[in-house]
Amino acid sequence: MQSSAAWRALTRWDLLRTSWPWRSVAYLVTGVLLGEVVLVAFLFTLFVSSILALLLVGIPLLLALGFSGIPVAALERRRLRIIDPETADTPHRRPDLPGLRAWIRLRLQEQATWRELAYVVLLVTVLWPIELLAVMFGLGGPASMILTPVLRAQMGEVRVLKFWLVNTELEAFAALAVGVIWLALALYPLTLLATAHGMLARLLLVSRETDTGQRLDELTRSRTRLVEAFEVERRRIERDLHDGAQQRLVALTMTLGLAKLSEGAEASDLVDRAHEQAKLALAEVRDLIRGIHPQILTDRGLPAAAADVADRSPVPVEVSMALPVRLPEVVESAAYFVISEALTNVAKHSGAREASVTGRLDGTRLVVEIRDDGVGGAGMTEGTGLAGLADRVSVVNGRLMLSSPPGGPTLLRVEIPCTSIAPSR
Repeated sequence: MQSSAAWRALTRWDLLRTSWPWRSVAYLVTGVLLGEVVLVAFLFTLFVSSILALLLVGIPLLLALGFSGIPVAALERRRLRIIDPETADTPHRRPDLPGLRAWIRLRLQEQATWRELAYVVLLVTVLWPIELLAVMFGLGGPASMILTPVLRAQMGEVRVLKFWLVNTELEAFAALAVGVIWLALALYPLTLLATAHGMLARLLLVSRETDTGQRLDELTRSRTRLVEAFEVERRRIERDLHDGAQQRLVALTMTLGLAKLSEGAEASDLVDRAHEQAKLALAEVRDLIRGIHPQILTDRGLPAAAADVADRSPVPVEVSMALPVRLPEVVESAAYFVISEALTNVAKHSGAREASVTGRLDGTRLVVEIRDDGVGGAGMTEGTGLAGLADRVSVVNGRLMLSSPPGGPTLLRVEIPCTSIAPSR
């Protein structure tokens, strides 16, 4: 952390020749200004909400105070760059679902929200008064003495710090010399104070290992669910092969065997029956392969594969997907299965009269949206198809967001980063 470099710089004999003291002064001065604004806003909001709480109108304001640390922390992470150029990432996660309710629910669950609130309380009750006194003593006092010659030249005499009456030029330059020495000495504790404040801010406001650990735990659970889903899919394929194509091939073999033993019209009928069984077995194998990885996706890309899925949907689906280039295979595959599963859910559960699929490139991200005018109420709880889709998308570092209020409409949005985009094939 760069603040530790500032800490080590305090022991250097040439500290005053470095930029650390002046960056520390800038950090403290802006901190005093920020603390004053936050204190006034915090007290005003608390006062107004306490009065309005009698009418139940102020209760939302009181609850909003719990989130007051979020904007202050965002500003503090930017201000931290003054003395700590190291990246200060936000500890907050983006909600998986759109809307204010999902945002509030996630923020209430995050430890970072309460650390930021604790920082605001510390800022207005402890840090701001200490830094105000430090700035007044370490900068205000020396500044008044350094300006003594200028003030004496304008007014004839000047009282420095309310106890030293300066009325001669010699005394004025003596005050100037004392002010310079005072400032040079004061820069050491000011740098120390700014460094300590910066380290505290980074500890409370910047992404921490605990937050990373929580994300890692969620990622591990997601991977576990994905492995279980793959195992279920493997068993389904095995069952479909055993109960479908395998049985038809056995019947085909027996029919051909009987045809070999038969003659004339009977043999011809058996061959015709074997031909029909072979076509049915081939159709089942093709359907099974399409469910694993459709050939149209490999040959013609995502827009054509999405249109093919839409054509087979019992609900009318409008597809608008103009992609100027072919995307990485893993991205196309993930997007295809999201579209396929989403349209299957629309047909089974939504009661929709129509749906739409749109896709576009937003910079280096593929954005796919599936909408329907159904009854809504879809959820992403574990055990549902949508939870499995979220796990599949997370494997390629994508995000899946769902908006499905009761009564509809439903919007499923997927964002998948395309780290490398191949030219059109």
